[in-house]
Amino acid sequence: MTGAPPRGLDQRLRDTRARLENDVDLWVATTGNPGGVHLIPLSYLWDGTAFLISTPRASVTGRNLLADDRVRLSLGPTRDVVLVDGTAEPVDIAALAPGTGDAFATKTGFDPRELDEPYQYFLIRPRRVQAWREANELRGRDLMRDGRWLA
Repeated sequence: MTGAPPRGLDQRLRDTRARLENDVDLWVATTGNPGGVHLIPLSYLWDGTAFLISTPRASVTGRNLLADDRVRLSLGPTRDVVLVDGTAEPVDIAALAPGTGDAFATKTGFDPRELDEPYQYFLIRPRRVQAWREANELRGRDLMRDGRWLA
């Protein structure tokens, strides 16, 4: 425990937005039948409003997201965590906005468009965002509700 005082909403929002913009990887938790609950690390691109991830279409994560659009994302270490509950929308490679595939490849160092295995992009729109460092930040951890930032 750091003993640092809890951050206010404005500071948490700044710290969280910096993490979303600068981190490269996150944890993706999905559920679906017959895949069941699944957790996997993936790289992402944040455009300021949504996350773009890509995974093999036939993978457990891909199948789960195609069957059930609910998803939970986690960024950062356990003592500086950002949790995101959102909904995932499949986006075919051919339907990516111009420059988006290149931006994803540049940010992540990975270009699914160049692989033989069929990959599926998913656009994840956050519905709820929470962030905290220590127990003293559990109060006020909600930064977004119903898809709207609180500040």
